[in-house]
Amino acid sequence: MRMGFAGGACIIASLCLWVALAPAPGAHSEGLQGKDATAVSHHASGTFEVKVTPQPEDAYASGGLGRMTIDKQFHGALEGTSKGQMLASGTGAKDSSGGYVAIERVSGKLDGRAGTFVLQHSGTMTKGVAELKIFVVPDSGTGELAGLAGSMKIIIASGKHSYDFEYTLQPGQ
Repeated sequence: MRMGFAGGACIIASLCLWVALAPAPGAHSEGLQGKDATAVSHHASGTFEVKVTPQPEDAYASGGLGRMTIDKQFHGALEGTSKGQMLASGTGAKDSSGGYVAIERVSGKLDGRAGTFVLQHSGTMTKGVAELKIFVVPDSGTGELAGLAGSMKIIIASGKHSYDFEYTLQPGQ
């Protein structure tokens, strides 16, 4: 079945919402990746606004795949912006299955340290049960965020987006 632009946009928007809102305990993320015993663990939280823009269907995003760009503005312990891209597939129906992947480059200050880093998203919905993992891509940190590792949870409550970020920085960072 070939999906038009509007259908793809609806699927992606539905996937984003149900992955973030599904009540699966502990499903938003797993523990820190690459956690080093000598690294100091940190916690950062705050809010963010996100603009997700559907992209036109093309030879690489068609037949049930939707593609979108992501623009975020972070507030709180993480002050900055991000830009990224997302691919998604699914029906968008209640209690359906589907999935999405996304990559976004974050630029700003994390607890006062300036730099950039990349977040990798992997979300899966199986018959209405969500699992979302968001990790810092290893070795993607720059500037004062070189050596950054960690995982992020996204929380959506009453239409507002927030994040909970557990991270480490290698000693000397």
